[in-house]
Amino acid sequence: MSGATNEQHALEGVVVPGWERQLAVAHWLLSAARDRDAARREWLLQGAALLACGGIFAAVRLPGDLVRAAAQTADEAEVNGFLRRALDGGPVIHSRYADHYYVLVPGSTAWRRPPRAFPGLECLGRDCFLGVPAVDRTEPKGRAYWAVPMDSPGELCDPRLVWAVVQLAQERQRAVEAAEITGEQP
Repeated sequence: MSGATNEQHALEGVVVPGWERQLAVAHWLLSAARDRDAARREWLLQGAALLACGGIFAAVRLPGDLVRAAAQTADEAEVNGFLRRALDGGPVIHSRYADHYYVLVPGSTAWRRPPRAFPGLECLGRDCFLGVPAVDRTEPKGRAYWAVPMDSPGELCDPRLVWAVVQLAQERQRAVEAAEITGEQP
């Protein structure tokens, strides 16, 4: 995507305006709504709509502390940049109210990890709903926004990259804990 601006995206020599990509992404996301018209109204009136997980997408919920440990920063813009790089541009929603990051992955993703080893980490699949912000909510304000916006319909994160972020966070947390015990810098 080098050379593409926020307003346009080059794909095989064709330039697609940002607003057109947003419209296509919104249409795709709305296919996860039980009632598309109601979801559109929710986006307009509330800024987010409840969409069903486990069909066209699932979402891996990552606690904010875990993500900040992986990114080694508490600065929201830097965390978002880290996620963009680490997840190869895959879409991420940040719920500021709950301090969770929701990484959108394929709907068939099964995440079977021991819950005690990873508190707060969960894959939301069938029978789960996610508050998905309107596609134009890309600034860190309000209850939730796209920390890494979805560039194209159906473009999701590779679950292996999500797992790599979790492992990196754990390694960095262990290093900090060890440094605290020994009194050294991590």
